Amino acid sequence: MAGSGHIDLRSVDLEMLATALADQGGWEHSWLFNPRTGETVFRSSDDPDVDPQTDAVDSGDGRLHVEPLPTWVWYQDMVDFTDQVSDERASRRLARALNGKGAFRRFKDELHQEYPDLLSTWYAFRDARAAARAVEWLRDNDLIDDDQLQTLRHQHPEPPFPAT
Repeated sequence: MAGSGHIDLRSVDLEMLATALADQGGWEHSWLFNPRTGETVFRSSDDPDVDPQTDAVDSGDGRLHVEPLPTWVWYQDMVDFTDQVSDERASRRLARALNGKGAFRRFKDELHQEYPDLLSTWYAFRDARAAARAVEWLRDNDLIDDDQLQTLRHQHPEPPFPAT
């Protein structure tokens, strides 16, 4: 897409693109991004436009497959968040929740059950990180230029952490 003119950023739903990048749902579906419309769509493997053997789109409309990012990327968000929590007890408990298999569930459970006051900060942090990754994906696919990248980064900063 390089040199083809960049997309209209107002048409891009960064939240939906971020959802596609985070989706670890498996092989039964895929996500497609349409550079002409800025739309990110979910496609089931039984969709006639998707070849289940290759996950290739046979529609000819220039849609791009959105490959989910590895889970370690999203795990690192939990680590970074935990490192910024100023309450030492909360930070230790959240760090402990991150050890071993099931870390995503334990982290979420710990926040919901023990530190609900941190939930809004966690969601804002997670969403800002996800939006930043969506912006990077657009840049990596030559759909936006460096100026647009900086503008979008500025529009989606990481939230400040409350003093606890």
